[in-house]
Parts: sequence; structure tokens; C-alpha cells
Amino acid sequence: MNFLLEYQLDIMMFMCGMCGILAVMTLLAGSLPRKTKIILTSMEISAMLLLLFDRFSYIFRGDTSTLGFWMVRVGNGMVYLMSLVIPFFVTRYLEDIYININEAKVKSTPKMLVAADVVFAVGVVLVIVSQFTGLYYTFDAENNYQRAPLNMLCYAAPLIMVVLQEWSIIKHYKKIKRSLANSMIVFIALPMLSSVLQFFFYGVSIINMVTALVVCVFFSYALNYISEAAERAKEHELEFYKEAQKKEAAMFVQTTEALANAIDAKDRYTRGHSTRVALYAKKIAEKEGFDEKECDHIYFAGLLHDIGKIGIRYEIINKPGRLTDDEFDRIKAHSELGNKILSSIKQAPFLSVGAHYHHERYDGTGYPDGLKGEEIPQIARIISVADAYDAMTSIRSYREPLKKEKVREELKKGMGTQFDPEYARAMLEIMDEE
Repeated sequence: MNFLLEYQLDIMMFMCGMCGILAVMTLLAGSLPRKTKIILTSMEISAMLLLLFDRFSYIFRGDTSTLGFWMVRVGNGMVYLMSLVIPFFVTRYLEDIYININEAKVKSTPKMLVAADVVFAVGVVLVIVSQFTGLYYTFDAENNYQRAPLNMLCYAAPLIMVVLQEWSIIKHYKKIKRSLANSMIVFIALPMLSSVLQFFFYGVSIINMVTALVVCVFFSYALNYISEAAERAKEHELEFYKEAQKKEAAMFVQTTEALANAIDAKDRYTRGHSTRVALYAKKIAEKEGFDEKECDHIYFAGLLHDIGKIGIRYEIINKPGRLTDDEFDRIKAHSELGNKILSSIKQAPFLSVGAHYHHERYDGTGYPDGLKGEEIPQIARIISVADAYDAMTSIRSYREPLKKEKVREELKKGMGTQFDPEYARAMLEIMDEE
């Protein structure tokens, strides 16, 4: 206690500056709701004024000059007033928690907090009265502060306000986050408990310093709120991003399937061809150990591998029997046309690759560029096998579907010539499994 007596003016100055800094930080805290920001800032400024005027009253005590006369009286009067103002803003803070921040989901201000406001008003009136009647304190001829017989009455209003605040927290305890409720009960009670010490240690502003310390603790609540708000915003943003990704992926799938259906609709003999090729190609990729993303790329490339046929005349595509050389050249042009159509989709370059090269042959005799072996992109080599398999197992204008053994024979014969041996072998294994 001797330490506090000796250094309390310095401690007050330090805490006064700390409250001022916190007030500025609260004002700059962009994530806080406007009302919460105003309440906390007002609370911190009130605590700063409490310490500042208390310090002045100590510094000018015993100073009989005109300045000392007024500073002691104004300082003490403001200390008593701020001792009421701070719990008033604590009431506002609790009200904000209950209603505006929706911590407790209370629809209206609790009756205990309304009663606390009534006590605040009575307390302010008594402070004003005391300045003219000596109800709480007087000053001797040396301008020294002296407690009046009814001095204990000055603690009544703040004490009752604190009791009402504690009562409101206990009543709504289950509706408030437990950690917040417990800490509020403890810290709101601290100034009340310090008033007991204050009565026995005259000359040391224990209540005022503890009150200012509690106000600083309320700022930590604000920081916690900002942290939680930022976390909620982050989670919301992540959820929104995931939802947007899902919608985008669903739209991509639906658009791709719609285009595949539009392609197949031109040829009455190949309805469902693009979808089947996509599924076979994906099965080959899965058999070869491709990851999920790569398998999806191959599937979508398979769906759109024949998109260039949109630009081929209906009569040529649906011509019964064999095509002439000129007509076949026009059919062959669908791979380059498909590449032109899909190359504009920069986010999915694999689509144009499948359309462009799926008629290349492993031995280099395919079209349009005559690529050989692994010069042919991997996606195109897989789609080539799937495309040929579906062509052999489907009805054509010039023949019935080939029997399973004949399909197997053609796949084996095409290994190293028409097909990549690895992917043709994978297709044979899939045939066995099915």
C-alpha cells in the first residue's frame, strides 16, 4: 500500500494514457458495430477523465490559490460523476450484448438495466446536490478534502447499479456465451469489491484505478468480438466460394452435356455416342491410376470430342452407306473445327486437345497432323481407344454392332498401330470386368 501511496499519481497518469490510446484504437476498429464502438469509446474516455480529475484533485490538494481552489472542487466533483457515468456505459454495453449483438437474443432491455438507469439518474442528482451542500465531502481552510458523515452514501448508487447489472447477467446466463458471462460477472464485481478496501485505505484511489483497469478489460472483449467477426466472415467467404465453385462446376457439367447431346442429335445412328465415349475414356483413366481431377478432364474432353461435327452438313453425317472421298474429307475436318470452337475456352485447354487429336494414330498415319506415338497428347490417345470401342459396339448406317470377340480382336490388332498399347490393354481389361 505504501507503494501505491508513493506512486499512485504516476500510475494514474499511465492508466490515463492507456485509456486514451484504447479509445482511439476502438474508434479505428472497423469490424466493430457502430453502437458498440460508441459505447466502448465513451467508457474509455470516462475512465480517462476519472483518473485525470482524480490526479488533479490530489495534485492541488492543500493549494489555497484560486487555481487550487477550483481544481480541487472540479476534480472531486468530476470523480464522483465519472464513478456513475462508467457503470452507466457498462449498462449500455450489456444492453448492446443482449439486443444488438444478439448474444442473448433478448427482444427488449431487461428490467434490471432499466432500474440501473433510474439509480444512475438519482445518483447524478445527489452528486450535484453534494456540490452545494457538503453531503458527501467538505474542504477545510487549507483546501484539503474531508469526508462528510454521509460520505458512504456516494457508493450506494454505483453499488446498486453493479448489483443490478450482475443480476441481469445471472438471469440471462444460459443465453449468453458462458466465457463472456463468467468474465463479465467477475470484472463488473471488481470495483464493488475494491470499495471495501477503499473504505479502509483513505488517500489511495483504489476504486478509480480498478475501475479504469476493468474498462481496459472491456476492450479485450471488443478484440475478441473482432476476432470472432473476422473468423465468421472468413467462414462465410469460404462457404460462399465453395458454393460458387459447386454452381460453376454444375453449370460446366450441364453445359458440356447439353453440347454433347446437341452433337449426337445430328446423327440418328450415334445417339449417346459422346456420353459413352466420355464414360469409357474416364474408366480407362481410372484403370491407369489417374487422379480424380485428371479423370474429370478426360471425361469432359470425351463429351466434346466430336463437337466439330456441328459444322458438318446433316446429309453427310446421316448418309447411308459408304462416304465418297470428298465427303470423308469433310467429315475429317471436324477435328480441326472442334479445336477452333473449343480453343477459346482458356480455362479448360484440355477440351480442344481432345477434339483436335482424337483421330491421330499411334503409328503416325492419322489426321489432322499425322502425330506419332507419344507426340499425340495423352487425353487424345485415351479418347481414341474409347471412341473406336464405342464405334465398334454401336449401330452404324452401314453395319450392325460388332460381336465382343471381334471387338477384342480389333483392339489387339490396333495396339501399336491405331492405338496406344497401354490404353488399348486397359480397355480390354474393362471389357473383361464388364
